[in-house]
Amino acid sequence: MAAPRQLLLRLWGLGTLGLVLAIAAGAYWWEKELPERLQNALNSNDYEACIRTSEQLAALRWLGDGAPEEQALCRQKRAEQLWTQGDPIAALALQQQLVASGHGDLDGHRETLELWRKDVMNQAVALFRQGELQKALELLEPLKGHSRSSISQLSATLMEIWNRNQLEQRRLVQLVEQQRWWEALDSLNRLDHPWWQQQALATREQVENAIQALDEAQEHQQHPAVHA
Repeated sequence: MAAPRQLLLRLWGLGTLGLVLAIAAGAYWWEKELPERLQNALNSNDYEACIRTSEQLAALRWLGDGAPEEQALCRQKRAEQLWTQGDPIAALALQQQLVASGHGDLDGHRETLELWRKDVMNQAVALFRQGELQKALELLEPLKGHSRSSISQLSATLMEIWNRNQLEQRRLVQLVEQQRWWEALDSLNRLDHPWWQQQALATREQVENAIQALDEAQEHQQHPAVHA
C-alpha cells in the first residue's frame, strides 16, 4: 500500500508544480504582452481598452514603476475624451480618480478638475435660469460626493430662490383675483428669477393696465369736465 501511495503523492506533487509553472509562465507572458497592448490602445485612441490594460498591468506585483504612470495617462486621455463628447459627469469622475491616484501631472490634473467643476456649475445655473430646476440639481448631484461644500451650497441656493419665487407667484395670483393691484405690483417686483418673471409677463400687463385705469379714474374725479 505504501508504494502506490507514494506514487500518488509524487504525481500530485508533479501536477501541482506543473500548474504553478503554468500560472507563472502565463503571468510572465502577460507581463511581456500587456505593455504592447497598452501602447496599441493609446495609438488607436481606444482609451477604455487602455484603462483596462493598464489596470491589468498594475495588478502584476512584480512590475516596475511604469504601470501607474501609464494608467494615469490612459485616465487622462479618456477623461478628456468624455468631456469632449459631452459627458461631464463621467469625465469628472475619472478626473477625480486621476487626481486621487497621485500620478502624472498632479497640478495640471487638479487645475483641469477645478475648471470642469466650475463649468458644470455654470451649466447648472444656466439650466436653472431657463426654468429647469430639476435638471440643474441632477447635474450637480454627482459632484457632491467628491467636491467641496460649494456644490451643496449652490444646490441649496437654487432651491431657495426657486421656492421663494414659486410662493410669490401663488401670492400674486391671489392678489390679482382680489383686485389688490398695488400689492400685486409689489409682488411682481419681488420675482427675481428670469423664468418666473417671464411667466408673469401677462399678469404684469394686466396689473399695470388696472393701475393705469385707476389713476385715470381718480384724475377724472379730481378734475371733472366742464360742460357748457
